[in-house]
Amino acid sequence: MTDRLWQPSAERIAASNLVKFAACVRERRGVAVDDYAALHRWSIERPTEFWAELAHFCNVIGDFGTGPVLQDTLWFADTQLNFAENLLRFRDEHVAIVFFNERGERRTLSYRQLHAEVGRVAAGLVAAGVVAGDRVAAFLPNLPETVITMLATSSLGAVFSSCSPDFGIAGVLDRFGQIEPKVLVTADGYHYAGKTLDSLTSIASVLEQLSSVRAVVVVPYVRSTPALDALVAAAGTVPVIRWAEFGTPGAKLRFLRLPFAHPLYILYSSGTTGMPKCIVHGAGGTLLQHLKEHQLHTDLRRGDRLFYFTTCGWMMWNWLASGLASGATLVLYDGSPFHPDPGVLWRLAASEHVAIFGTSAKYLAALEKSGYRPREHVSLSTLRSVLSTGSPLAPEGFDFVYREVKDDVQLASISGGTDIVSCFCLGEPTAPVYRGEIQCAGLGMAVDVVDDAGRSVPPEVRGELVCRTPFPSMPIGFWNDPDDTRYRAAYFERFPGLWHHGDFAARTAHGGFVIHGRSDAVLNPGGVRIGTAEIYRQVERLPEVLESLCIGQQWQGDVRVVLFVRLRPGIALDAELQDRIRDTIRRHTTPRHVPACILAVPDIPRTLSGKIVELAVRNVVHGLPVTNTEALANPAALAHFRDRPELAI
Repeated sequence: MTDRLWQPSAERIAASNLVKFAACVRERRGVAVDDYAALHRWSIERPTEFWAELAHFCNVIGDFGTGPVLQDTLWFADTQLNFAENLLRFRDEHVAIVFFNERGERRTLSYRQLHAEVGRVAAGLVAAGVVAGDRVAAFLPNLPETVITMLATSSLGAVFSSCSPDFGIAGVLDRFGQIEPKVLVTADGYHYAGKTLDSLTSIASVLEQLSSVRAVVVVPYVRSTPALDALVAAAGTVPVIRWAEFGTPGAKLRFLRLPFAHPLYILYSSGTTGMPKCIVHGAGGTLLQHLKEHQLHTDLRRGDRLFYFTTCGWMMWNWLASGLASGATLVLYDGSPFHPDPGVLWRLAASEHVAIFGTSAKYLAALEKSGYRPREHVSLSTLRSVLSTGSPLAPEGFDFVYREVKDDVQLASISGGTDIVSCFCLGEPTAPVYRGEIQCAGLGMAVDVVDDAGRSVPPEVRGELVCRTPFPSMPIGFWNDPDDTRYRAAYFERFPGLWHHGDFAARTAHGGFVIHGRSDAVLNPGGVRIGTAEIYRQVERLPEVLESLCIGQQWQGDVRVVLFVRLRPGIALDAELQDRIRDTIRRHTTPRHVPACILAVPDIPRTLSGKIVELAVRNVVHGLPVTNTEALANPAALAHFRDRPELAI
């Protein structure tokens, strides 16, 4: 039996947005939804009623017509709205944004100030010739200016896209070069792990190859007056404008209402196996899905402080920004989560009275390895929820949070992705948290686990995670894919009629889910499917192991499991440690999971959003090319896996 780690109090349940929404459904629709299972069942059996009720409950601003909520896969075809108008519904002195960085700098913006700044920047975009449908690109850290740029862009019906400043020149061109932005906004640099890094040299090189840009805007972040001569020279006749001089102070902000499915964001796949896919998300679907996840699944309320450790190259930044639509205060952080020490984010959470703290599973594992115990150093009296995503959170990660962070907190492991700019499986604030489990499938999401033939499998049986019916935050397509050929191949080719994006998962007896890793990285020794996350959970329990990566190597007509480990400084991978690793895996999984070969490496390659790249390592081990190393944060790490004599066939 899986351990129950947390149970919300009766008072917390009664005060939740989810209970209030269920009461609204009962009153307006006459539907008996007395628990989450009943509410979820109604939401997928009557999706048009559910999404219409959600829009009503969350007070979505727009012109709702009389047409059907869903026609084929087109949602709210008769509705017009503006994303920024919904996020800027408040114009008071309540704090909208708190910004903090690793150097201790702090800034705040009220909702009134935010509205005024968005108006100023929107006027600048108009002056630069931006109209609905044009693209505005941001090469920025997680700054208030990034949020302002996004809101100004969407107020005009233009399309926003961003890369974090740790992307290399080729990585930026692979993304922005495809979407041809009209305006490019950049910072002069950024701070990370005690270093100040330049962005202007990279952007100068990008501009030389990005002919679509008609204006460049520079945010002075690391220097008060950055030197722009080289950038101006690279821009040629394109104007280079400092942030404070861009736009018109006091300009009236107008919101252009456009169809529900009008493009809002372009996000990118990791690009580790080729050019990144440019995934286009619509304004209405993104807004509705984020409102649902914030208010019903995270219990976000006006006045709450919402934090997520993210960069502007990860979809969790977009998710975080939508918290403004609920009247929350966004807490933004720029820098390393371990500089100047492992407590930096927790001191921020305490001093800013954070209610929802979001991060990655990898961060929580690294925090535990560091020895830092938040509850011993800071008071987290306002903290209600901890969110974790990016990779599956191991059961030991659940233990760490409840033991060393706070025992009375909802720990919501969430799973979705860039593909849907939201979640399939996530938290349920009125339900218990069980060790190692995601609490539930999202409302309105007909999530299932199926076998290779697309048939539902029972709880505890592993299979492919799918969604059986349409949902509003499905992409409206890929950029430059006019007949949707690549879009259909990406999500509907494996199981016709079912959305599938490659998670290997299982339902649990409690109605929750466990994600066992990416299905394209599933190991198959002797024909038995093994999720890599199952191995990582066990290996990374050992104090000597900082992180690990596992692949299946073609070997003598079969597949053998090869495990790579990054060890603590000064630790050697001797026979005794190898035996303990194998014994730990065998005792907690099965003999099939035990690696045939264990090798030490000094670094493990990862994407720019922090995800390890099993497929790239598998290609290197098999002598195959890795086609797009610019998608990696540390491409040099691949060399540690190439031509290893221990792996010679």
